[in-house]
Amino acid sequence: MEQGKLIEFRVQGERRLAVAERPEGKKDWIVVDAGGQSHKIRPQRVDYTVEGVLCEPAEIPSFLAEAESYLDPDSLEIAWEVLVEDSSTVTPQQMAELLFSDQSPAPCYAAHSLLSQDKIYFKQKADRYEPRPESQVEEIKHQLEVQEQKDRQKEEFVTHVKEALEGKEIAWSESDRLRLESIEKLALQADNAPKAVQEILKEVGKNYDAQAAFQLLVDIGWWSEHENLFLRRSSYPINFSRKVLDVVQPRLQLDPAEADDNRLDLTYLKVCTIDDESTTEIDDGLSIEYLANGTAKIWVHIADPTRLVEPEDELDLEARRRSTSLYLPTGMVSMFPTDLATGPMSLVEGQVCCALSFGVVLDQTGGIQEYEIHSSLIKPTYRLTYDDVDEMLQLGIQNEPEIPDLAQKSQLRREWRKSQGSIQIKMPESVIKVKDNEEVTIELIDSSLSRQLVAEMMILAGQIGGKYGTEHNLPLPYRGQPQPELPSEEELLQLPPGPTRFCALRSCMPRSEMSMSPIRHASLGLDSYVQVTSPIRRYTDLLAHFQIKAHLQGEELPFSREELQEIVYSVSSSSYEATLVERQTNRYWGLEYLRRNAECVWDVLVLRWLREDENLGLVLIEDLGMELPHRFDRPVALGDRLEMQVTRADPQRDEVRFREITEAEIQATSS
Repeated sequence: MEQGKLIEFRVQGERRLAVAERPEGKKDWIVVDAGGQSHKIRPQRVDYTVEGVLCEPAEIPSFLAEAESYLDPDSLEIAWEVLVEDSSTVTPQQMAELLFSDQSPAPCYAAHSLLSQDKIYFKQKADRYEPRPESQVEEIKHQLEVQEQKDRQKEEFVTHVKEALEGKEIAWSESDRLRLESIEKLALQADNAPKAVQEILKEVGKNYDAQAAFQLLVDIGWWSEHENLFLRRSSYPINFSRKVLDVVQPRLQLDPAEADDNRLDLTYLKVCTIDDESTTEIDDGLSIEYLANGTAKIWVHIADPTRLVEPEDELDLEARRRSTSLYLPTGMVSMFPTDLATGPMSLVEGQVCCALSFGVVLDQTGGIQEYEIHSSLIKPTYRLTYDDVDEMLQLGIQNEPEIPDLAQKSQLRREWRKSQGSIQIKMPESVIKVKDNEEVTIELIDSSLSRQLVAEMMILAGQIGGKYGTEHNLPLPYRGQPQPELPSEEELLQLPPGPTRFCALRSCMPRSEMSMSPIRHASLGLDSYVQVTSPIRRYTDLLAHFQIKAHLQGEELPFSREELQEIVYSVSSSSYEATLVERQTNRYWGLEYLRRNAECVWDVLVLRWLREDENLGLVLIEDLGMELPHRFDRPVALGDRLEMQVTRADPQRDEVRFREITEAEIQATSS
């Protein structure tokens, strides 16, 4: 290095010109930049030395200005086209001659600047520059274009977010949606949230955490403030893929009347379907056929989606992945595409429908005397609600004898199952409904005669399915429950009758089990039982239909015992996750209902102890059918009835607190 030489080096990655002033020790030099600032550097840090000129620091700006007049990045492409053919390497001085026909200091430094900053056409080899191959240049250009597009899309996204925060309506682009999905991952506390999200949140003035990401999505209108995070965190698909939807349309056109010839024509029977008014997937109907010998044959008709679904096809695999339809306060997410589930798969009033029909004659005690199963054609006569049937039973309507006869048969069945050791637990149940994420209602479900009627008929069909599978040694998804160790009669009598006593029984009940061979179901009082009544919304029921229907038609079973076991194991895991989503969502909206009705005083029943030594118990809000934990601050007994008020309900944090209304408050209110 020589005193007065103009050199280029880097300060924190930034290129800078300076003049060599003097040596410093044996290895270092002091150089001074245009601003008069001194730097101690070693010669190895010098990237370029301007030859043919000695300068003062004050002259650096004028030199830079002269060099910058030569800077035209496009000129490098021309030089590359000249040099690439024979892969000639060049120095900055040679490039200056080629570009500017001038090798004086300023053009040479300009050539150095162009080459050292170029990322496309040339690569440095020692003090020379080699033109890149044409294929490599094209690839680099493509990569830069892609990156420029990403940067542009990111800027547009940040602009859109800021405009949305100002209340403007945004037409989100596809690239916007991808970035919103990245923010969703952070809001869901996912471990795989992209790092780019942190930069985006910083640019819109938000913290990098799950709560901030959630609130941003709400503030821009992408999510509701009551977004179902339980569903989004689960593996349950919210929407159907295009691949699945593409197979729906052709199957909507299939005519049930043109179904296979092996179906038994039962369209002469009067068939009623009984459901809640809001039910759209109608998968069961009931008939009574009065035979010539004076006996009555009960028919339980179950929708037959297997006429539209083949084992291992797209619809079957999608239903298997979902395992069940989800019933949430905000609405249903179907196991099958809705057009199919509520259309040709359902038992629609006045239309010829394909079904799997279970016919049975009961003996005098309510046991099965004889039964039959058929692939059938039926024509539902009318659709009734539970309220309709209750009203018909209460009024004793004579022109529809099937309804009271079915009710009588269901009561007979109930008594028969009781004689077989069934365990009946009657806990209050409720349904939470949410309209437009705003209006929240909770309705108690009465254990009415109509609901008991339908429940008994469904259990009867399940018993027939289990009996058929047992007699023919069929691998089916049998459902069972081990015999529980129940409290003694003396222990139960110490508890008040009703929910507290039933809760004690419930806490002793073991979990139900699935087996490919018949097993006893203790609480139902049945030696074998297969759920067959909900093939549109429960995948294991669909599996049972596949197996039973194939056997009825003399065909090879779709699934061996081992294959069925593997499928059921997978489906059970998915089904458990779906049940958890339903439970968590119901709890969320239950707490939201309590939050909105914080001024209400609730009648509460003490059900059981969770940790008695800590005064932590489970209470039942009787008007809502909701069971919640509460820590008491005074001694209470199981079965005590209290009046309580919510002091805190936070559905986002899954927290609820109550306070007991004192006797003095009650008296003050009543006076």
